[in-house]
Amino acid sequence: MADNLKPTLVWLRDDLRLADNPALTAGAKIAAPLVVLYILDEMSEGIRPLGGASKWWLHGSLDALGKALAEQGQTLVLRHGPAQEVLLELAAEIDAGHVFWNRRYGGGERAVDAAIKTALKEKGAAVESFQANLLFEPWTVRTKADQPFRVFTPFWNACRAQTPRAPLPAPKTLPAPLANLRSDDLESWKLLPTRPDWAGDLRANWTPGEAGAQSRFQAFRAERLKDYAAHRDEPAADASSRLSPHLRFGEISPFQLWHGVSPEALGDTAKIRQANIDKFLSEIGWREFSWHLLFHQPDLATRNFQPRFDAFPWPAVNETALVAWQQGRTGIPIVDAGMRELWQTGFMHNRVRMITASFLIKNLMVDWRIGEAWFWDTLVDADAANNPASWQWVAGSGADAAPYFRVFNPVLQGEKFDAKGDYVRTHVHELADVPAKHIHAPWKAGGVAGYPEPIVDLGATRERALRAFAQMREDDVDSSSGIAEE
Repeated sequence: MADNLKPTLVWLRDDLRLADNPALTAGAKIAAPLVVLYILDEMSEGIRPLGGASKWWLHGSLDALGKALAEQGQTLVLRHGPAQEVLLELAAEIDAGHVFWNRRYGGGERAVDAAIKTALKEKGAAVESFQANLLFEPWTVRTKADQPFRVFTPFWNACRAQTPRAPLPAPKTLPAPLANLRSDDLESWKLLPTRPDWAGDLRANWTPGEAGAQSRFQAFRAERLKDYAAHRDEPAADASSRLSPHLRFGEISPFQLWHGVSPEALGDTAKIRQANIDKFLSEIGWREFSWHLLFHQPDLATRNFQPRFDAFPWPAVNETALVAWQQGRTGIPIVDAGMRELWQTGFMHNRVRMITASFLIKNLMVDWRIGEAWFWDTLVDADAANNPASWQWVAGSGADAAPYFRVFNPVLQGEKFDAKGDYVRTHVHELADVPAKHIHAPWKAGGVAGYPEPIVDLGATRERALRAFAQMREDDVDSSSGIAEE
């Protein structure tokens, strides 16, 4: 076979879509047989195995992608094992002339990709990677002193001064696949829960895949973007985009989102205030910033971003309290509502994520890494950068301009953002009949039968957290100085 007819291999990872997929577009342009590959790699060093909820989503996403490719006469080849071993074996099997993929930014992933690229080039294959899943690659956004940004706002200001490329259309046609290639059966990967099958509410709430992502984005633009800035912090309001799991698995790209809320895309009749668009884009920006942090600190999920927090005096974990938090049985209504929403749907409203994380860290004095690991296993949008960066932000150990130990008061947060108690009632059925004035602190009104009393005193545990922070601090500033309760 002539060199220009050697098969092309496109390796998909966190980019499970046809549109705005530069690697797939590049493969479609070459007049050679095309092999589209996905590898389930949970064995390579530095690759974090997926949690249970993410595995459920991955199954649905791969199933949807396989069907979309089949409509174009293509096949999704599935194989599992260490990526370097699997990909080099397949490239040799088909005598690949070109190998394309979209770039990854985690430390372990970059090491794997670099080793594969070197090995393929030594064998004479043409290898190229593309920017597909971040608007701004981490090495391209730096301070005036040529250092990585450590604070979000100046980082995002630097990003907003640039305009990301336009998204690519899906290829109109794809070259034919190679016949008779071995492919794993998706069911054999056992990504779905069976005994018990806890995914019923996940199926009811989510549609993994590119079509599901586009449908959700179009509905958000048409129905909720116009009120996004005003209501996105209200967990009972249907105001957020809920696009995070689709972004996590690359079923939609940040380029599609950025340009999808431009004035040109929205049209003159949309009457969307710029403040709503800016706020939505800033949430995309936090995702970008999180990956920026992970790129420069690959162990973000296990090591404090601020080294001074290594001295924080975490006590032994109270396992009973930890289980109560995980199960939504803490006696603090908005915390319990969030944890039950998470368990039932694989998702939690962003404001409530901060509240539940703060309660675990500040009131229960549990190391943020334990909470991060629980979210990693239970969130359908568990993201290798966003999840640890957000947990560290709440803990106070992460990238934050505020030099104090942030404390969220879950009662005040509930009264402010769930004033009528609708979010709590939706997920904590024992409180369905409690009036709004008592719903966030029912113990003050004598308690509710069947619902637990608070497992800790919020005021006392807040003070304990502040004393621990004072113990950690390098200077002798009074522990009450600069401490915020929100």
